[in-house]
Amino acid sequence: MMMKKILLGSVGLVVLSVASAQAADLAARPRAYTKAPVMSPFYDWSGFYIGLNGGGGSSHNCWNLTNVNGIATGGVSEGCHDATGAVVGGQIGYRWQMASWVFGIEAQGDWANLSGSNLSSPAALTAAVTNQTKIDAFGLFTGQIGYSFNNVLVYAKGGAAVTDSKYSGIITANGAVFDQVTQARWGGAVGAGLEVAFAPNWSVGVEYDHLFMGNSSINFPATALANTRTDNIKQDVDLGMVRLNYRFGGPVVAKY
Repeated sequence: MMMKKILLGSVGLVVLSVASAQAADLAARPRAYTKAPVMSPFYDWSGFYIGLNGGGGSSHNCWNLTNVNGIATGGVSEGCHDATGAVVGGQIGYRWQMASWVFGIEAQGDWANLSGSNLSSPAALTAAVTNQTKIDAFGLFTGQIGYSFNNVLVYAKGGAAVTDSKYSGIITANGAVFDQVTQARWGGAVGAGLEVAFAPNWSVGVEYDHLFMGNSSINFPATALANTRTDNIKQDVDLGMVRLNYRFGGPVVAKY
């Protein structure tokens, strides 16, 4: 009987020792756990958009007289002038996003009031005349590539441009228009912009564009006040605009 008590007591001591050791081990090693992933929102620029723009522009125009009444002049410089003023219009386009890269296509059309003039070189014409250039409208058809920093997008663009230009010869003394030609001329466009999304589907941005319109021979017909003449006119346009866009599509998605 005594031996049985001793045996049971020994077993109890062993059990208590093992239990104490396991408890100490658990206290020394905290229980491992996996942290749940945190979801953060980011702005997705994909989708169709439409918007308005407004700003100003300057067109640099250089006139060179190459023919008067069918007689070649060899190219006589009549001087250059800047046609400046305001622009306002709209744009429509589509963008798609791959990771942080954004690609797009866009069409833009603006009414313009760019006007400027200069006195013609005295050697160019027999009467004191003023050459005037007006741009009444322009259009851009461009592709875009950009990089997004969440709701901030920086981008470059390039493509085709067209201007609705009016060229006039004016008698300086009395302001009478003696010849005039309107031309839709095509060229190239490059630009860059910065756009910020400030609401679920709304964004605002600024953009600069340069239009390379090249050289074009303008044939002025004979009028009651003047013979025929041909001027080779070189044109470039610089534009600065503020843009407001509304995008059709979900504004924010979640990522880990």
